[in-house]
Amino acid sequence: MTGGELLKDIPDRALAVYAHPDDPDISCGGTLASWAVQGSEIDVVICASGDKGSPDPSERPEKLVEKRAAEVNEAAVLLGLRSVRALGRSDGEFENDGDLRRELVTLVRALRPAVVVCPDPTAVFFGSHHYNHRDHRTVGWAVLDAVAPAASSPLYFPGTGDAHQVSLVLMSGSLEPDCWVDVTETMGAKLEAVACHQSQLTDANDWFASALRDGAEEAGRQVGVKYAEAFRRLALS
Repeated sequence: MTGGELLKDIPDRALAVYAHPDDPDISCGGTLASWAVQGSEIDVVICASGDKGSPDPSERPEKLVEKRAAEVNEAAVLLGLRSVRALGRSDGEFENDGDLRRELVTLVRALRPAVVVCPDPTAVFFGSHHYNHRDHRTVGWAVLDAVAPAASSPLYFPGTGDAHQVSLVLMSGSLEPDCWVDVTETMGAKLEAVACHQSQLTDANDWFASALRDGAEEAGRQVGVKYAEAFRRLALS
């Protein structure tokens, strides 16, 4: 028995925009890999450098940034991404301001994706023990503000390219998902990509992989497939 809509259309181009280096792989890696293997051109934008992503007070931020950039590049190959672009902002210190929106509008107009994937900024509290990272919420709002109406309206941010209308935004990590993507064939690639982020996983790789697999199984049950990733959909045209 199914409980939602399974998205089957494959975009010719898609852009995923997330806060930290490991976020897209965790949030939608199976979807990106599935689209890529079916011929989509997939680009990823990482807004923050990951300079604070360590519990070790002796960790040197500049070394951590280098390490995490290498992990991103390794994961990108496994997912079949066309490109990964790093905006290099410092963790926890950037805002949904005109500078960030200008950068995102410039990229949307240059890459011209049909679909944009990003965090759901309205998802804040997950039970009584976890709430959504500030950077995830900031990026989610910035992406929405950049694609509607800015990127599609020529008078916003002149000099950043021709206006472009994104057709669909898919928001991951939502408390109100209404569509799902079958990632049964690419769940392995997702887990391999996530495992590249050793600076974050340390000794927790097996536990984390199991948690991701369990989550994908639960999502898959909603639409009658083995593994799925869930999204909240915003149709813009």
